Amino acid sequence: MSNNTQQVVGYLPEEKPSFLKLILYAFQQIIVMFPATVLVALLTGFHVSTTIFASGLATIGFILITKRQLPLYYGSSFSYISAIVAMTGAQAFGPPIADEKISAAQFGIIMSGLISIVAGLIINRFGRNSIEKVLPPTVTGSIAIVIGLSLSANAMGNPMNMPSGVTDASLPLASNLSWIICLVTLISTILFSVYLKGSWSQVPILLGLLVGYITALVIGLSSGINFVDFNKIANDTGAIFALPHFTLPTPNLAAVAAIMPIAIATIPESTAHVFQLDIYINDLAKKKGSKKEYKIADKLGLNLIGDGLGDMISGFIGGPAGTNYGENLSTMAITKNFSVPVLIAAAIITMVISCLTPLTAAVYSIPSAVIGGISIYLFGVIAAQGIAIMLNRKVDLFDSRNLAVISTILIIGLGGSFGFDGSGMIPLFGIKFPAIATAAVFGILLNLVLQIGIKKETADQVKETAE
Repeated sequence: MSNNTQQVVGYLPEEKPSFLKLILYAFQQIIVMFPATVLVALLTGFHVSTTIFASGLATIGFILITKRQLPLYYGSSFSYISAIVAMTGAQAFGPPIADEKISAAQFGIIMSGLISIVAGLIINRFGRNSIEKVLPPTVTGSIAIVIGLSLSANAMGNPMNMPSGVTDASLPLASNLSWIICLVTLISTILFSVYLKGSWSQVPILLGLLVGYITALVIGLSSGINFVDFNKIANDTGAIFALPHFTLPTPNLAAVAAIMPIAIATIPESTAHVFQLDIYINDLAKKKGSKKEYKIADKLGLNLIGDGLGDMISGFIGGPAGTNYGENLSTMAITKNFSVPVLIAAAIITMVISCLTPLTAAVYSIPSAVIGGISIYLFGVIAAQGIAIMLNRKVDLFDSRNLAVISTILIIGLGGSFGFDGSGMIPLFGIKFPAIATAAVFGILLNLVLQIGIKKETADQVKETAE
């Protein structure tokens, strides 16, 4: 038995790798959060360097307020994109919008943090079972599946983002080569995560990215197509060090009305992540022979308070709204590395990167095809973790009530994400509603309605369900 536990490689939340491993694992966490966080900035017209800095600072705030007990990384959320764009009129992949528009949106983002904080305080006051009735595994698991699958179009679309200089004549060749880079990245990452042992098993995402990056360099040199581009960020001054562009919030009721309600969608997402953490961390502890029980799920209220604080920190300095990131959680699940010190290091390095233009340019130089290969795997793991929640909580899939909640969340969330020109907005009664938020709210309300008339479970049954 002792031999088996010694062979298990991984880090529990309080465990700290050696310095070099710490930095290596931190960079892996940065890499997986970077594409989505930067993409939110590019789609909403926020400043990229500020968004990156805000992600790191909000993560530090989250870890401190949760007393270093929850290994989660804060990043910009896709759920808020449509609401922010509708309010500010930002053009996707255009230049940053005017400061006054960012400032107005910041106020709505800060206020959205209050919703998560209030939800967390309610859970702390009335207990975890109070939220179980509102957010059972049928809801949290289904939302996790929707979030993962709703990002599938982004993952599959990344290889089709052609590098600069590609003409109509060279487009077919560039497209084929881009898919080769994507597949090499995807397959190598999967093989590394499945077959590597020991310390190497901790960095499959980073190794997969390096293989894809080198492949892109070699293919680029032989074909003349510039897949790796170090000039994606304009640096007119040539400065190596430059502080992000910070802005302060301005009170705006329209921003509150447009942005604040979106927090409802991130609560089930964040709740799902906590339940996933509980499963994976306790599984690792058991395999390592640890007798300590990590009651992660009992810290759901603290997690939501930390999430709300993250929104306030990010919103106060000019970053988009966000939540703890499924991409980072997927990486931790794959590598069995749940070390809080690793995430602290990642947050600090992220803030440094946002100020160093050469490092930012190096991260930006990662080809879209490489990002796509990694994203196909990571986004799929997010969806699979939703299934894991329902399996772990023994959800009865033959129960008509459970089927009703799960099926409607999946169809509304995915149909709304991919339908209606792929805008992620559902047009209803002359108003457009965010697909994931709509699916979450509908699922929550439907679950509550369907509970009417059900006999109250005994305390033992409730406890068994919670466990």
